[in-house]
Amino acid sequence: MSIAKKEYKRVTVKSLIEMKANKEKISMLTAYDYTMAKIVDGAGIDVILVGDSASNVMAGHETTLPITLDQMIYHASSVVRAIYRCLVVVDLPFGTYQGNSKNALESAIRIMKESGGHAVKLEGGSEISESISRILTAGIPVMGHLGLTPQSIYKFGTYTVRAKEEEEAKKLKEDAKLLEELGCFALVLEKVPAKLAKEVAESLTIPVIGIGAGNGVDGQVLVTHDMLGMTHEFNPRFLRRYLDLHTEMTNAFKQYSADVKSLDFPNENEQY
Repeated sequence: MSIAKKEYKRVTVKSLIEMKANKEKISMLTAYDYTMAKIVDGAGIDVILVGDSASNVMAGHETTLPITLDQMIYHASSVVRAIYRCLVVVDLPFGTYQGNSKNALESAIRIMKESGGHAVKLEGGSEISESISRILTAGIPVMGHLGLTPQSIYKFGTYTVRAKEEEEAKKLKEDAKLLEELGCFALVLEKVPAKLAKEVAESLTIPVIGIGAGNGVDGQVLVTHDMLGMTHEFNPRFLRRYLDLHTEMTNAFKQYSADVKSLDFPNENEQY
């Protein structure tokens, strides 16, 4: 028997779990500023991730490691002011939760109090279980993240697909189960084989959101700037570009410059 899709005026942690139970896929995109977040929210996307990918997209760093907690709070605050419907999940940046659960709790509390975000996301499994548990004791919802974890890029040495080998796949499945047992409300799986991701999603009651993890999971996430084609150097297999804004914006800027130099802009109707 099919279950009618429920309309959510405001998406919550509970909403996502209901969506999985009702077999409704979850849509998730990144945003780092008010203007973009307002458009994403208005389009009916379920979850906005204020990702530490802001380190790459907004600041031009090679990795996600340099972004600070203060910077993440700034970006998250801008996003929260724009939204009416989306659940806003904020990445805890590198160095704010690894190896120190007290620091993890303090970092998560700062994000929730100062940005108004609705949940935090942490990368890793058993090695950060103490930090996750401590954050959850404060009533802060936690989203997990397994597979390719960009904050560990120097450990991996590459952005290639993770968990292709049996041993790593086994650990990923164990970590996914652990994150659910600890109390995480959802899990991101990044760049893992589709078959493994589907198996993990089917084994959990919490939603699994994939990026480069096939279509057997409970939802999908992309970096908004990538799917809009604003970035053009990054071309992984999992990325679908819905627009080519890099070309369109470049052409618009060139036309503006030409119009200014030729005295075409502003014309008589564009001045006081």
